[in-house]
Amino acid sequence: MSDTAQPAVGAAEYAFPAPKVNPWLIALTVMLATFMEVLDTSVANVSLPHIAGNLSAGVDESTWVLTSYLVSNAIVLPLTGWFSTLFGRKKFFMGCVVVFTLSSLLCGFAPSLPLLVLFRTIQGAGGGGLQPISQAILVDSFPREKQGMAMAIYGMGVVLAPTIGPTLGGWITDSFTWRWIFFLNVPVGIVSLLLTSILIADPPGAIRKSLKEGLRIDFIGLGLLAVGLGFLQIVLDKGERDDWFGSRFIVWATVVAVTALVVLLFWELRAKDPVIELRLLRDRNFAISTFMMYVLGVVMYGTTVLLPIMLQTLMGYTAMQSGFVLLPGGLVLLGFLPFVGWLLGKLEPRWIVAFGLCVIAVGLWQLSRFTLEVGMSTTIVDWAISRTGTAFLFVPINVMAFSFVPPAKTNNASGFINLARNVGASTGISFVTTLLDRRAQFHQDRLIPHLATANAGYQAALNRLTHVLMTRGIDAAHALIAARQLIYSQLQRQAMMLSFVDNFWVMSMISLSVIPLLFLMKASKARGGRAPMH
Repeated sequence: MSDTAQPAVGAAEYAFPAPKVNPWLIALTVMLATFMEVLDTSVANVSLPHIAGNLSAGVDESTWVLTSYLVSNAIVLPLTGWFSTLFGRKKFFMGCVVVFTLSSLLCGFAPSLPLLVLFRTIQGAGGGGLQPISQAILVDSFPREKQGMAMAIYGMGVVLAPTIGPTLGGWITDSFTWRWIFFLNVPVGIVSLLLTSILIADPPGAIRKSLKEGLRIDFIGLGLLAVGLGFLQIVLDKGERDDWFGSRFIVWATVVAVTALVVLLFWELRAKDPVIELRLLRDRNFAISTFMMYVLGVVMYGTTVLLPIMLQTLMGYTAMQSGFVLLPGGLVLLGFLPFVGWLLGKLEPRWIVAFGLCVIAVGLWQLSRFTLEVGMSTTIVDWAISRTGTAFLFVPINVMAFSFVPPAKTNNASGFINLARNVGASTGISFVTTLLDRRAQFHQDRLIPHLATANAGYQAALNRLTHVLMTRGIDAAHALIAARQLIYSQLQRQAMMLSFVDNFWVMSMISLSVIPLLFLMKASKARGGRAPMH
């Protein structure tokens, strides 16, 4: 999900006369690039089994396509304001679009998974600046009395993009190939560049003023952040395949990640212009809200990856069918957002968040009761219930987070909470794929004894299946071998299904576990009825 109210770049910092072109044309221009970037956070979810098969990788390895994007995106977010001041907002925005578009083209042509992950990392870096810059441009382009409407429409757009992403990605993958989910960005990026060059201008004097005053950036903090998060993600993504700390590489990667993040903690607390404003965590509401946004990233992104994989690998759904299952949940989320905005004027945000967490937990608990015979309608309804809960979280959590943050620190707080969400998302994806493998092996070990020769039920099923195969012209010896293989294959499917069930149950419990933190927070409400939404 994305930011939609407080711009992460100081939009009103410079006097900016009313634009000569219709501001709604400017809104369309910036929304085009932003919609494309937000769409790419979800469009690849349903294509992971196809990517894995085409590039000769495991499904768990294919999730690196998602996590690499999220991590690089998170690292760039805190630097958006600095880059826009150094190069100018328009040039930086166009530069982000160029990087995003070219890397999308390279993603489409990637011949191997390592190269695809590399190009997705570059794509995430290019996309990291698009959303906050778009917000800043919108604020400058509309008169004050119309800024609320502009941001509302912007918010609807960035919520709609991940809603239709899985369905669109599934249709493209089934109709053409997964590579076209990346090629699609190229013409959109070109159109966005042309419109930006014609319609958008920088605030007069912004660059001159900033250069005169001097620009400072926390290069050491940025380096520590990039190294720490990068190696942490390597550990999370490769740990399961490399036997975790049985691998010397994983041990060293862990040491590097922990060292970099610990040094970052001390450095940022002493830095004059930190890349991450850790002092904000002194505010209890902001600290708890940031942690809750991290948890929401874990749960939301982790489950969004799980369901399409389950549907395609166990249920035989096509990519488009699995995207269709996800679509109603996204539409329900979109429909409830205005109602949540109304509720914020009536209730304290804490109780709205508690309700949302309970709804998510119920929906995921329902998913944890699935079997291999579950129907599509049941899946759609239970998934929609879980997504309904998220509608009651994004805006209220941000209201709580920003209630006691000084206005001068809003941009820093916005970057911090975005970082928490993205790190939570990448952690959640890595966590569920690791748990999926571990629990599948656990359940398979538990089920294997039931295939013992002395088991009467197994022998009866084996004899029946062998007889059926013999009636189809297979000799007795080969029919027996084939029957054993079919039963074992069914056991593997059952073990994997139980593993998915365990994952959904764990995510349900995680959702409930953070509710007690709400009682540690101070009462809060939106300032002026608005708050940033991420």
